[in-house]
Amino acid sequence: MTRPVHGGDLGDAVSRFGGNIADWLDLSTGINRVPYPVTEISTHLWRSLPTAADHTALIDAARIAYRTDWPCLPVAGAQAAIQMLPYLHNAGRIGLRGPSYNEFATVFEGAGKSLEEVSTTTDLEGFDIAILVNPNNPDGRLETPESLRKLAKVVGLLIVDESFCDTEPETSLLSTGGADNIIVLRSFGKFFGLAGLRLGFVFGADSYIARLSQLRGPWAVSGPALSVGAHALADLDWQARTRDRLRNDAERMDQMAIRAGWTAVGGSTLFRLYQTDGARAARDRLARHRVWSRIFPYSGTWLRLGLPGDDEEWQRVETAVA
Repeated sequence: MTRPVHGGDLGDAVSRFGGNIADWLDLSTGINRVPYPVTEISTHLWRSLPTAADHTALIDAARIAYRTDWPCLPVAGAQAAIQMLPYLHNAGRIGLRGPSYNEFATVFEGAGKSLEEVSTTTDLEGFDIAILVNPNNPDGRLETPESLRKLAKVVGLLIVDESFCDTEPETSLLSTGGADNIIVLRSFGKFFGLAGLRLGFVFGADSYIARLSQLRGPWAVSGPALSVGAHALADLDWQARTRDRLRNDAERMDQMAIRAGWTAVGGSTLFRLYQTDGARAARDRLARHRVWSRIFPYSGTWLRLGLPGDDEEWQRVETAVA
């Protein structure tokens, strides 16, 4: 099986363009580069197995942050949830609205289940499993909760990946009533800038959460991740400030791209997508300044960039883009 291409593979950047990993500014992912400030982690959390109370504290904080009362299961990143999805449902037809995150196709096909990519949300109607990312990666297409609930009525199981939804919480399905045939995935690491912590969540009906809990197994989320996650999710002021900053930074990035002759075609406030004269040439130009971006095999012109963090990072990107 061909290995899926992702952002974040700085080893690839080094092998192609030289330098050391420490020399590079990685904007190939949609990970917030101003992470939540993690305080010192207690030695106890490293030495002991997580408790049921630790698990419950994280779920309570997640429900408050995500404005929901849906049943919830913490997992080791949204990717861990995706790995389990093929074993939830004896599906016939499986549809993915694309182009989108390529791991869904990889995981389902790896489990011996064919997945059909469709171009619009309406095209998903009638599938046994319908999958979409909302906001979509990489173009930022966004469906309203109302439109997704209508879709859920005409599919067997609706899976919605909301990994980039923290910046637009009003668009989340989680703030609406639950449904027996909807599963929602959330990533913690992207918005909070702590991808290495490996933390995410699955929300859905009790029957699906129970099955996923069996597949996940015990102690699937580390004690430090439970603790850091609960603390960060409870910090609603930091989350509000971060949303405001990311909105401003996305506008700043778009203006920079326009001056370079690129056209903004989508994205979220964690990443931006641009139309260029040639994606590979644009990526290589940035790479000569040790700025790593993301291009796509299905488009010769699309280039995706995450947002820089501090002033030095912004200066590097401005120099590279100009």
